[in-house]
Amino acid sequence: MASSLPAASADAWPAPQSGRLTPPQAFWLLASLVMSFLAASSAPSPLYGLYRETFGFTALTLTLVFSVYAFALLGGLLVLGALSDYRGRRPVLLAALWLELGSLILFLQADSVAWLLAARLLQGLATGIASAVLSAALLDFQRERGALVNSVAPMFGMALGALGASALVQFSAMPTRLVFEVALAVVGLQTLAVFYLPETVPLRPGAWRSLRPRLAVPAAARETLWLIAPLNTAQWALGGFYLSLGPTLARSVIGNAMPMLGGALIATLVLSGAVGILWLRHQPANKVGAGSAVALAVGMSLTLLGVHFHEVTAFFLGTVVAGLGFGAGFNASVRTLVPLAQPNERGALMASFLVISYLAFSLPALAAGLAVGHVGIEAAAIGYGLALMVLAAAAAVGMVRRLG
Repeated sequence: MASSLPAASADAWPAPQSGRLTPPQAFWLLASLVMSFLAASSAPSPLYGLYRETFGFTALTLTLVFSVYAFALLGGLLVLGALSDYRGRRPVLLAALWLELGSLILFLQADSVAWLLAARLLQGLATGIASAVLSAALLDFQRERGALVNSVAPMFGMALGALGASALVQFSAMPTRLVFEVALAVVGLQTLAVFYLPETVPLRPGAWRSLRPRLAVPAAARETLWLIAPLNTAQWALGGFYLSLGPTLARSVIGNAMPMLGGALIATLVLSGAVGILWLRHQPANKVGAGSAVALAVGMSLTLLGVHFHEVTAFFLGTVVAGLGFGAGFNASVRTLVPLAQPNERGALMASFLVISYLAFSLPALAAGLAVGHVGIEAAAIGYGLALMVLAAAAAVGMVRRLG
């Protein structure tokens, strides 16, 4: 049976294990892995323009490539999201890393849409497995700091992937290879380090039963999970649109095909999200959730003005405000849910939370891709944004009533 660390308090490191990384070293390795998985997931977004020119596919095909990733991620979460609660964090994380390495190799070989679909499918499966185990493992080491890193690290990871890939598109002669060669080297080194990760969960029976696709939400967390669902849906639907069609929209609004613009737009959203998390992480989660819903609605209204009038300042300012709401609301959701699960329930709870999040991330974006083919990118963006504003406003009203 694998040795296990005692449950971590909010501010104390658990005891070290012989021959393994120290708890602080392990914690920051896990944080770097969250960034790497999310950087790899956002890196293809600025490359889609090149892929479209090379392979000749439509906006709908683009969002299909994007959505395949999200659907595979959901499959990984539903089937394998709770497995680390039974088999341990380290072996499940290693399996996710090997799948991620395989997806990066497929990207390097991609010479058609079919290759892109295969690469994104494998990457989604890897990220789905990793998302649940990394979220739970960070909380195993430190509950409060783990919740913060679970919220902030994905934002920095997505920004790093989007900006790095767009810079290579702008300045490198072979961006579709160099992006994934760099990612392959980084993830390969991290995989070696994970062999020395301390185990935080003992082996226990029930692993095979945990593979049955289901949303395993502890009874104590169910009411809260559904309460935050409208806000969570609006946040992730916003993120899905930006990561799939954001670069295309930026080129339309700004009237410039410079590749850095797409990466800059995605980075603006997610870095604003990181700022929102860091700024409001010590405020009461319920109040932050209500405020973030308002920020999301206001930000979308500014963004839509920028889209309609081709006003770049309003377009990016709205993205900043919406990003603040996105990040702060996500962190408030995590902080609200975490205390409601026991240590051996965290993997399943985070998997369920992420399943709901990624459904919102993928399905609306796929619908938007279909709409673009009929009404164009700007009209589709305005309709999409108006729907998000209504959802965010409804979430704000519900949360304010609860606070009252």
